[in-house]
Amino acid sequence: QVQLVESGGGLVQAGDSLRVSCAASGRTFSSYVMAWFRQAPGKEREFVSSITWTGGSTYYADSVKGRFTISRNNARNMVYLQMNSLKDEDTAVYYCAADSQYYGNSAYGYTSWGQGTQVTVST
Repeated sequence: QVQLVESGGGLVQAGDSLRVSCAASGRTFSSYVMAWFRQAPGKEREFVSSITWTGGSTYYADSVKGRFTISRNNARNMVYLQMNSLKDEDTAVYYCAADSQYYGNSAYGYTSWGQGTQVTVST
């Protein structure tokens, strides 16, 4: 498994942009599919986006498509989520996840998780 640490969360206003980052340990980062999930209070954890091993394919939830962009830097063992035009409904704890094979939208498919970073969007 890979160890994951998220950073970059914070309090922003609606319409602002924010980038959250995830640092991964280990020398085999490029062998992992990476994903972002989020969980709002009282709600289930939901898929946000995923990116395949070399970044060749990306996937997004409909709720963030066109506003969020996932990217990765395999040389730095980093994955990013650029969030633009933030809305109050984007408020959640954002989690980084990894798996060597799965790139779908189910949380059960990912075997490694970070501790999360809080993103709060005020109106």
